[in-house]
Amino acid sequence: MEKYKHLITQLVKFGVVGVLATLLEWGIFYVLTNVFHIHYIISTAIGFSISTIFNYYLSVKYVFDVDKEKNQKRNFLFFVVFSIIGLGLNELILWICIEKFHLYNMIGKIIATGIVMVFNFITRKLFLEKRK
Repeated sequence: MEKYKHLITQLVKFGVVGVLATLLEWGIFYVLTNVFHIHYIISTAIGFSISTIFNYYLSVKYVFDVDKEKNQKRNFLFFVVFSIIGLGLNELILWICIEKFHLYNMIGKIIATGIVMVFNFITRKLFLEKRK
């Protein structure tokens, strides 16, 4: 039971950090795309990059039981590599939603975010946390 309690607490923390990072990313995306009329692919990349750095800091500090004995540069590298993969998934899903299904860009963004969020939690849990 204790194992599940820790996992649930971790999921809640991940959710809070994710919501904050997502709001940051969506805010940047919305402003760049709809106010400055920057193409949505570029806006997504900029917002995703900024929110990834923000997310890394909070994830390491508050969410995951990071193995302090591992090289922190290595941890950051794993985080960035999987974030880039997540960005690729995000961009692909967003492109499909907008170009193929003709959805409003923010609806596509919500769908892409939900899918990438699951990917992010699984990869970060597997590669950042120390093994017990």
